[in-house]
Amino acid sequence: MNNVFTRPLVLATHNKNKIDEFRTFLAPYSVQTLTLKELNVPEPEETGTTFAENAALKAIGAAQATGHVAISDDSGLCIHDLDGAPGIFSARWAGLQKDFYAAAERVCSELKARGFQDLSQCRAHFVSALVLAWPNGKHALFEGRVWGRLTWPLRGDKGFGYDPLFIPDGSERTFGEMTLAEKHGVPLGNGTSHRAKAFMALAKAHLGAV
Repeated sequence: MNNVFTRPLVLATHNKNKIDEFRTFLAPYSVQTLTLKELNVPEPEETGTTFAENAALKAIGAAQATGHVAISDDSGLCIHDLDGAPGIFSARWAGLQKDFYAAAERVCSELKARGFQDLSQCRAHFVSALVLAWPNGKHALFEGRVWGRLTWPLRGDKGFGYDPLFIPDGSERTFGEMTLAEKHGVPLGNGTSHRAKAFMALAKAHLGAV
């Protein structure tokens, strides 16, 4: 194992769902983790213009604030017939209340305004940009993508965010209808999700995964 993980790794997010996923991914490697909430560290404003830039802002900020290596994710849903929206604004479409049902309704409304009455015709992909950052400012980027199509009404009460709206290629179920293990794959090397794919790239580089 890379000795960078002999000290606690900071999960640079306040999103409980992402924390749970990170800890699921890291469990096989016995990596100790700390959260921003535990360390009383706020997340910086996401002012980047790409997923990678926003992930770097969060990871580098957390590493420099805590003195620990930090990991951050910036991810979102890119809908091809909406010119890539909501993209990096995926969370903002859900508003301050994090109402992703309302965000999905907005997706549906905007697609119908463009003439799409059947959302299953609409292609989309999820993107995850993971950044691992050191307190000295050094950082590394790992990205994962998964392609699929949309569905309406929403299906499934598992997962989070836009998961009930998205059916990955090769499946007839939405991410919202899958368990955490099904969504990410067991083992992770066979993972379906964008975040699992990004994490496996990171693990191969820094955790000795094959």
